[in-house]
Amino acid sequence: MRYLIILWGSLCFYTATAQQFTPKTAFLEKWTNSKEYLLGIATAMPDSLYAYKPTEREMDFRNQLIHICGNMQWLSTTYFTEQTFDRDAFTASAPTTKETTLAFIANAFDAAYQRIEQVDETTFTEEVDFFAGKKSKLQILNLLQDHVTHHRGQLIVYLNLQKIKPPGYTGW
Repeated sequence: MRYLIILWGSLCFYTATAQQFTPKTAFLEKWTNSKEYLLGIATAMPDSLYAYKPTEREMDFRNQLIHICGNMQWLSTTYFTEQTFDRDAFTASAPTTKETTLAFIANAFDAAYQRIEQVDETTFTEEVDFFAGKKSKLQILNLLQDHVTHHRGQLIVYLNLQKIKPPGYTGW
């Protein structure tokens, strides 16, 4: 009987302390790792090559990073807060050095994290007007990460073309 009580108590403790995984908690965990991964990529490129772009039609390395940050600020502000994204103010605040770009990236990720963290997860099924048609907030949340991933992949190619080894992949 004593063993059953200990087993039952242990099970209750484990259940009470186990993290509840939801779309939001899964996103926030992935978002934190995505931030560290992008910062690793941005750190790997020397400051002298932040203006590098493989072809004329591509954005340079620095502007790819700024574009990623602009998209995350736009999506997380417009679709997960009552605020309005000010593109002009964002553009005016764009960094010009590697050091300020690294801080800019970290701040953009942190601001998006805080916005998503404050959202009631039950609203993720709500549809919003998006330029590609009606989308759920969950789809916008997925787009946030997908856009970072898309451009991060391009930046990995930039590093490889400069014979710079990218940081190891961080999945979750």
